[in-house]
Amino acid sequence: MTTGVITVTPDTTVEELGRLFLDKGISGAPVLDAEGNLYGIVTENDLIRQNRRFHIPTVLRLFDAFIPLEGSSSIEEEIRLMSASKVADICTRDVITVGPGASLQDIATIMSDKGVHLIPVLQEGKLSGIIGKIDLIKGTMGEVQKQ
Repeated sequence: MTTGVITVTPDTTVEELGRLFLDKGISGAPVLDAEGNLYGIVTENDLIRQNRRFHIPTVLRLFDAFIPLEGSSSIEEEIRLMSASKVADICTRDVITVGPGASLQDIATIMSDKGVHLIPVLQEGKLSGIIGKIDLIKGTMGEVQKQ
């Protein structure tokens, strides 16, 4: 687990976030509200997703109606992400967290099954650290060296 976690706020601009990732050499950061509560998490993938090409959905014309073959909510979501200026607009709000006692195997399972690469560690509802893929590798290597 990494302590002394670099965090951002929902009002951090996307530009500031990108600079922070580059300057600190990090791939993501927890987003904390004004009270220090976990608001979300934002990663490099969120920045990359914001810059992808806009996909125009295929439509079917039936008589005088145009019927989108994909949900219009996905179009609205793409537009929202592409026009985002604040971390609040691009961060993931449904954050998977663990407690300080989570085992290496539990964390590896969560990362693998849920496809997440950073997991905030909460103790009594407050951020106490973050676990990334490199922390798992370090933990695994430490266990191998002990054997």
